[in-house]
Amino acid sequence: MCGIAGVLNFDLEKPVSREAIERMCAATRHRGPDDHGIHLDANLGLGFNRLSIIDLAGGHQPMSNEDGGVWVVFNGEIYNFQELRADLQNRGHRFATRSDTETIVHAWEEFGENCVDHLRGMFAFVVWDARRRLLFGARDRLGIKPFYYFHGRDFLAFASELKSLAELEETPREIDAEALPGYLRHRYVIGPRTMLKGVRKLLPGECITVRDGRVSLRRYWRLPLDGVRRIGENEALERFEALMEETLRRHLIADVPLGAFLSGGLDSSAVVAWMAKLGVADIKTFSIGYDSPESELPYARLVSRRFGTDHHELVLSPEEFAGELPHIVSMMDEPVADEAALPLFHVARLARRTVTVALSGEGSDEIFGGYPIYRTMTTIEALNRVPLAGAAGRLFDRFAGGKLRKYGRMLGRPIEQRYGGVSVAFADDEIPELLAGDHFAGGEEAVAQLYREARGAPLLHRMTYVDMNTWLADDLLVKADRMSMANSLELRVPFLDHKVVEFVYSLPPGLKVRGPRAKYLLKKAMEGRLPRRIIHRAKKGFPVPLESWFRGRLAGYAREVLFSAGSGIHDHFRRRVVEEILRQHETRDRSNEIYALLVFALWRRRYISRAD
Repeated sequence: MCGIAGVLNFDLEKPVSREAIERMCAATRHRGPDDHGIHLDANLGLGFNRLSIIDLAGGHQPMSNEDGGVWVVFNGEIYNFQELRADLQNRGHRFATRSDTETIVHAWEEFGENCVDHLRGMFAFVVWDARRRLLFGARDRLGIKPFYYFHGRDFLAFASELKSLAELEETPREIDAEALPGYLRHRYVIGPRTMLKGVRKLLPGECITVRDGRVSLRRYWRLPLDGVRRIGENEALERFEALMEETLRRHLIADVPLGAFLSGGLDSSAVVAWMAKLGVADIKTFSIGYDSPESELPYARLVSRRFGTDHHELVLSPEEFAGELPHIVSMMDEPVADEAALPLFHVARLARRTVTVALSGEGSDEIFGGYPIYRTMTTIEALNRVPLAGAAGRLFDRFAGGKLRKYGRMLGRPIEQRYGGVSVAFADDEIPELLAGDHFAGGEEAVAQLYREARGAPLLHRMTYVDMNTWLADDLLVKADRMSMANSLELRVPFLDHKVVEFVYSLPPGLKVRGPRAKYLLKKAMEGRLPRRIIHRAKKGFPVPLESWFRGRLAGYAREVLFSAGSGIHDHFRRRVVEEILRQHETRDRSNEIYALLVFALWRRRYISRAD
């Protein structure tokens, strides 16, 4: 796991400065403390920070082919590199290392831009073909690894993290006015936008080609929308278990110590169960909890005892939350108001004391329909078939309050109008009142386009299609990558192996959500392996007790940050509305909204205020 950075000037006579590449790399040294490298080629500069995982001695980057005509910088893991290497050797390619990085170099020589079709893994990489003066970059199919870029007037810069691009004087320090309403609605910025005007990110399964000053983008992979397969439960279960075991074997390849995050939920517990089944000895597991009812430590301990893991845990306090939040927001790169970043950061730091690689359960809820909101939307869909559902919805909108109004007003409305994603902060009608000045709702067209792409698919598939292309890529995986890499820890997510995703996504909805049971097939797979209390308990995720913290020990902290210099309150929000939100939290939960404003204020202070 590593960090990449680089600049390509469109003028062949304009060299890239080594100092600029060094600054970009220095900003993300946490991504790769073990080794560093730079390659300059006239109008091109490539930079690299390495966290050594495979072939510790021979994986130095930037890496080239035999004659120096092709160079690569690569962040991630290619899980099928051994088979790919053998295939390329049979085609006449000669390898100088044992690293998975070198398979990308020779795959480029053999397949060109179609090399991405042969890679199975998590990756963000750039290939420089010196003979053709062509730069090619790609991001993995699910967006596990990040790829940011800025297309200037006469250059293109790219990096693993936004903070590397921020080291370039040419990168604008300006809020994208079209991104802010979407952030307030979703708690993150939907790609390809970022909150920095002009800075973009490759979408999952997207590649970029730059030649002769021309920049082109192409999606090489999307979630399969070619229909639901006909398959029985027993066959589906057998194939799923075989596929997961094969995937876990690949994810266990490493030349460094390896462990697993263990929240006590079904997904991380299932990963540990498969590791045990595959014979992993002395499994090291890591958990975070609180001195409050939200803590899941008892469940993590239950799973640890079942498999005899070497278990490590940590209890967090609200003071630690406040003390670490500015650093966490800075390390997240983008304003992502997901409070689970806090425990994830600390569990990664805990794990890094004894391992360099950790496995986690991200992605299971998205592919299996595990969120309760999916069942709620399915119920509303059934009610919408009842005559006068729309009239009932208008009555709820007018006379009801709270959740009754929220869900009642959805009656009579199609899924495209009532479900915009699993993560919500501010309601649509609150955003214009909160915002000061002119802003545009730029992110919602992206959601509308995703619904158009998924037209005709079952209801569950349409909702998960939206969430996997937005919430998963722009929140969960941003959080997973940044919080692990902030601690120089590689995080692997076997549920998001694209072979697993393609298989599960193609299953009938009834094998994923059956009545009140979400993640049906995964739960069937875990019967007899995990305690029933783990399999059937309600989903919590990584809960953080923000509601009580913002009413108690962190109430003053929230006000102090929001109304401090550089917070952007006066530039972007109406102070009276922010004051009202803080007041309302005394009697009803507004913690999501408060946290979204806190994260934005801290992010603005880090990335914008220095340029004011």
